[in-house]
Amino acid sequence: MITYIVRRLASAVVLLFGISLIAYLMLGLAAGGDTARTILGDAATPEQITALEADLGLDQPLLVQYWNWLVSALQGDLGRSYFTSQGVTQAVTDALPVSLSVLIPVVVISGVVAFAVGLLCALRRGWLDRAFQVLSTLVDAVPNFLVGVFLATLLGVQLALFPAVGYVSPERSVFAWAATLVLPVTALALGAVAGVAQQVRSAAIGVLRQDYVRTLRSRGLSQRRIVLTSVLRNSSTTGFTMLGLQFVGLLGGSVVIEQVFALPGLGTLAVTNTTKGDLPLVMGVIVAAVTIVIIVNLAVDLVVAWLNPKARLR
Repeated sequence: MITYIVRRLASAVVLLFGISLIAYLMLGLAAGGDTARTILGDAATPEQITALEADLGLDQPLLVQYWNWLVSALQGDLGRSYFTSQGVTQAVTDALPVSLSVLIPVVVISGVVAFAVGLLCALRRGWLDRAFQVLSTLVDAVPNFLVGVFLATLLGVQLALFPAVGYVSPERSVFAWAATLVLPVTALALGAVAGVAQQVRSAAIGVLRQDYVRTLRSRGLSQRRIVLTSVLRNSSTTGFTMLGLQFVGLLGGSVVIEQVFALPGLGTLAVTNTTKGDLPLVMGVIVAAVTIVIIVNLAVDLVVAWLNPKARLR
């Protein structure tokens, strides 16, 4: 297991480096050398633009800029915003709890509900399974931002059951904080539950058809014991793997959901500063997002490896 963890950590480091390089080059090329003019405004003189570019290091080749950023990042310094001079680490630290407040409940709810629904459909089949197939297809076909707009309009504006937009810090009020999360969490969780439950259902049906399950039944083991000891364990590897893949989509979907519900999370921070060309802040968000994905995928890999030792050989 130790060797497996080391291999996964090494892959994570390479992945983080590769994504940061590609992202920096793409963002730098997209800016087209106009960052200093954007900061100073159209009234800036060529001398002022040249001076600011030299001050920010924008007069150097893009690969040199990336190397300087990487060296600072490895020392724990992600730089400062071009426009506000705020530390990138502080800006990301302020926005991260908001995004995690949405993502963590979505992952937990998706895992619990999806496993329960998937197993139930695999065991009962019949009309319940057919209804779930239709419902999950409909949920998958609707983008989560449309679900968010619908929930905000119906439950937030018309019925006024939950706040339609905005975010309240848990330090101010835990109940108000939880209320602001209900709609965005629901909007993201519906699609994730449908996707993971489908995979759990298919995996559980496959396990139930195995010869060793028939043998366990012939020996008089109860259905409950068979489900808990064999079906759940063997179908969980597929479910957890799918949950890890869904998390990447959830992280991307949260960018739009944060815009819909006006949540000051990483998604809002990324969108706001991408339009301005604030490269240090956008890179800080990218590093934070990729790190979260790596941690979640590593946790999923460890759980899958524990459930299925053969996975450690991959």
